[in-house]
Amino acid sequence: MSSADKSGGSKNGSKSGSGSSSNSGSNSDKKSKNIEDLLKLLSMSQELTEVQKKEMEDYKFWKTQPVPKFDEKIIKEGAIDSDKTPDDIPNEPLPLLKDFEWCEVDLDSKEEIDDLFTLLHENYVEHQDATFRFNYPPEFFQWALKPPGWLRQWNVGVRVRTTGKLVAFISAIPTNLKIRGKSIKSVEINFLCIHKKLRTKRLAPVLIKEITRRVNKENIWQAMYTAGVVLPSPISVCRYNHRPINWSKLYDVGFSHLPENITKTQMISKYILPSNTIIEGLRKIKFQDIEQVSKLFADYNKNFELVQDFSIEELKHWLIGDEKVIQTYVVENPITKKITDFFSFYLLPFTVLNNPLHKELGIAYLFYYASDCCLDKPRFDPEATKLLSKRLKSLINDALIISKNLKIDVFNALTSQDNNLFLEPLKFGPGDGFLNFYLFNYRSKKINGGMKEDTREWDIENRSNVGIVML
Repeated sequence: MSSADKSGGSKNGSKSGSGSSSNSGSNSDKKSKNIEDLLKLLSMSQELTEVQKKEMEDYKFWKTQPVPKFDEKIIKEGAIDSDKTPDDIPNEPLPLLKDFEWCEVDLDSKEEIDDLFTLLHENYVEHQDATFRFNYPPEFFQWALKPPGWLRQWNVGVRVRTTGKLVAFISAIPTNLKIRGKSIKSVEINFLCIHKKLRTKRLAPVLIKEITRRVNKENIWQAMYTAGVVLPSPISVCRYNHRPINWSKLYDVGFSHLPENITKTQMISKYILPSNTIIEGLRKIKFQDIEQVSKLFADYNKNFELVQDFSIEELKHWLIGDEKVIQTYVVENPITKKITDFFSFYLLPFTVLNNPLHKELGIAYLFYYASDCCLDKPRFDPEATKLLSKRLKSLINDALIISKNLKIDVFNALTSQDNNLFLEPLKFGPGDGFLNFYLFNYRSKKINGGMKEDTREWDIENRSNVGIVML
């Protein structure tokens, strides 16, 4: 569940050269605020204080929903409310205030895509004078919201009745979850966004109830969503990490600062990457690769407790799309023609406002990957871990090189999957942003998100059991 009030940041300025630092006396108040705004976009997360968490316990809306309570001890996993059928669900949409009306955003209409772009572009940042904004290309919506099985009625909007202006949006797409090996027909809820001027109108609960009604009418009763805020009750929490690629540009726009006793030349040199990839047999994915990739991915995902069980058609959609949005590469053995590895990342640029040098930042997010390295050994076998770490460092290093050649400025990754094996050696820095994973109408025991509980540092020894990447 993506909303405009997600926020986050980075405390790793002196370590990675990205993010803000309270010790940096050279930053003006305005520049610090710009950094804060960008980090809100990059991390899309907010860790609430204990006081705020307590307030959330009494939050009227979530107390009415089939979600686990804070600190609820989960004895038996499964659906919370399993007695309803589609016939029990109303056929009519929920009532809105008289000034507003429901709509279905037509993803095949340029005009309506423009409406959605404008809503997200102008309202995904909390501060009115934000310097950085999401710059969703039309191709991104086609990729993110039209996978196999998508339904137009699941792209739910609210318009002003008199003007037709789109002022709120929420979406769902179908997915088959696997939680500790159990398959669950589900949806992903995403892109919850409400116009800043309407945040006091209590539209978010109405949007959530309406998308729930529409999904239930299709006989689907579970959902997965993510949020920066802490709601009842996360199944897992992952941390955002940022790897500067074009440090000089990040410095120019106020994202990166210069640590004490370090020169700009040294910072640029720290993050320099070669121009050519290193792995033999690395190439772009082709349609004929998808069956091999699907088998490899399914085998690799057996390592994790929370995954998506993609069909071949679904995987084809997510990995082979418009290159402006998704980049996928495979490693093919030149002799056997067997695909041994693949990795993917998606692109989501930001607009930079009021900067004389730069108008856009290129941002990449690590998506799905897999390797056949040591699949025949237990996941946490020391020798297997050592070999997989070496392999993943090579793979993601080549992903960084490709990103550099695509003019990407920052490469982001969570602590999910086996990412902790390569984050530090490839010079990622931990951000302040935390992404909470939630299940709707399903009780599940907690799943390791790749962080140590006491320090929230990378847990390299145990690693994450989250194999899902949410957009």
